[in-house]
Order: sequence, then C-alpha cells, then structure tokens
Amino acid sequence: MEPDWYADDKATLGDRITAAREGAGVSRRDLAEQLGVRQRTLRGWEEDEREPRANQLQMLAGVLGVSLIWLMTGRGDGPAVDTDAGGNAATLAELRALRQMLKAADARLARLEKVLSDD
Repeated sequence: MEPDWYADDKATLGDRITAAREGAGVSRRDLAEQLGVRQRTLRGWEEDEREPRANQLQMLAGVLGVSLIWLMTGRGDGPAVDTDAGGNAATLAELRALRQMLKAADARLARLEKVLSDD
C-alpha cells in the first residue's frame, strides 16, 4: 500500500488549492482567468511559493465550491469526493455551463445598470 502523501494534517494551502481546482475539474489556465490573475501567480499559490490575498482566497473558495475555512485550515467542506466518475463528470459539465451562463448574465446586468445610472 502506498503511503498517504495527502493527509489533512500534512496538506498545505497550495495542496488544498490544487485539490479543489482538480476536484472542480478546472484547468489552471481557466481558474487564473476567472480570478483575473496570471497562471504564474496561481502556480505560485499551488506550489506554496506565494500566498493569495484575503479577497483572492474568498474568490477561490467560491469559484471552486469549497469553504473558506477548509481552504485555509483543511477543516470543513472541501472538494467533493469522486465516487461515480460518470455522474460527477456530467454534473461538473452542467456546473461549468451554468457558471458560464451566470457570467454572461452578470455582464448583461452590469451593462443594464450602467444604462440606468447614465440616465
């Protein structure tokens, strides 16, 4: 049996960011784009070479569907465990599509609010 390299008591912030990103099925490139940071910055977080600011931690938790407490400490709601790869893949695909729809709706809302505020 292989030793447990990823245990809650051994995991770093970078380990948890990586686990959450992979659990959500998001590429480093896509996550960096969603957060408005460079891929190099995200890689630095995942490799524990840098630490995200508080607002970036909060955004990470929201985008990746984990609790902020889990992201910082390893306690609480972390990434979902993949028990049925086929079912989870479909759910993740639906979640990604929904996120894209929400992103588009948010942009539309911002445009409409701007129009109203200009009047």
